[in-house]
Amino acid sequence: MKWYGKAIGFILVLILTRRPQLAIIGLLIGHAYDAGWFTRRPRVPEKSPYEELGIDPGASDAEVERAFRRLISQYHPDRVAGAAPDLRQQAERRASAINAAYEAIQKQRRQSKG
Repeated sequence: MKWYGKAIGFILVLILTRRPQLAIIGLLIGHAYDAGWFTRRPRVPEKSPYEELGIDPGASDAEVERAFRRLISQYHPDRVAGAAPDLRQQAERRASAINAAYEAIQKQRRQSKG
């Protein structure tokens, strides 16, 4: 559990206002900071599993398999094992997104068949 923001907020409010009753406000602001409320994260819309693999929802099982294999061979982390750490992390994120999309499509198709 992070505590830096809480401690700094508590101390700053206590020093600036010299009123111990308001120190709770510093704790709350510090908690919000520790929780990441003040960091800016861009909101990325989620893709459907079919968009992730670059195929139509009406694609056959063979087309799904082919798209998965093509993309996973392209973005597999082992392909960039000697590259920069940022590039490896990017490849790992992309490969996990591709795997998740393939699994979601397979699960969806198993449920619709049975």
